[in-house]
Amino acid sequence: MPYRRLPNTDQARLTALQTAVQRASEADFTEQVINYRTLSEVQGFLMQFENIMRQYHENFTIRVNANKQYRHVVQNARMYISHFIQVLNLAVIRGEIKRSQKELYKLDPETNILPDLSSEEDLLVWGQNIIDGEEKRTAMGGFPICNPTITKVKVHFDIFKENQFNQQIHQQSNTRVAENLAPMREKADALILDLWNQIEGYYKNELPYSRMRKCQNYGVIYYYRNGEEKLTPETDRRIQQNLDSELSIKWTE
Repeated sequence: MPYRRLPNTDQARLTALQTAVQRASEADFTEQVINYRTLSEVQGFLMQFENIMRQYHENFTIRVNANKQYRHVVQNARMYISHFIQVLNLAVIRGEIKRSQKELYKLDPETNILPDLSSEEDLLVWGQNIIDGEEKRTAMGGFPICNPTITKVKVHFDIFKENQFNQQIHQQSNTRVAENLAPMREKADALILDLWNQIEGYYKNELPYSRMRKCQNYGVIYYYRNGEEKLTPETDRRIQQNLDSELSIKWTE
């Protein structure tokens, strides 16, 4: 007889529970494969499990779509911040802005190397540094940098910060639903195990192939071991013939 294995995905768990409930509802009232108490518990749990799974997938879809937009927003913020710093460095090289004034932007006056903008944390820091620095310099009477203007940089920086906050909200929501889903997986596995034990127990006197097929009809999943002979209708016929032969010998004795 092949061995059974509990589902290892949420969708497979849901299918196993739904199949058992569906087959039980279709069965003749004289064929009580699953006891009423278990069936009632599974039906109540299914509503909760389906609801939390729907929330999880909806949140995941929202997060995936938001992440696509977010990557574009991050790219724009990085481009404008980087471009502004490069234009500032060129203005310093041309003598239009004093080298010492780079300190207003928290930039090293002795180098024109761009700061590290690879991470989102770096973008938050340097975006705010150059916005504050430009405001301080222009407040001292300096001409504002153009192409890009600090206003343009600030627009994309604010969009970046807003989207980053939204990403955190999506992440928190997804984490919360995932945490609620974890204990429900354990409950689903316990219910499936109980269901399958009852189903196999009900058909325990059936011949192997017939038993397997009837259990599979209720959603029990079986796997063959390496090299194990597969069950077929011929398996049952052969076993039945042997049983009939043994019974015939006993009668003749």
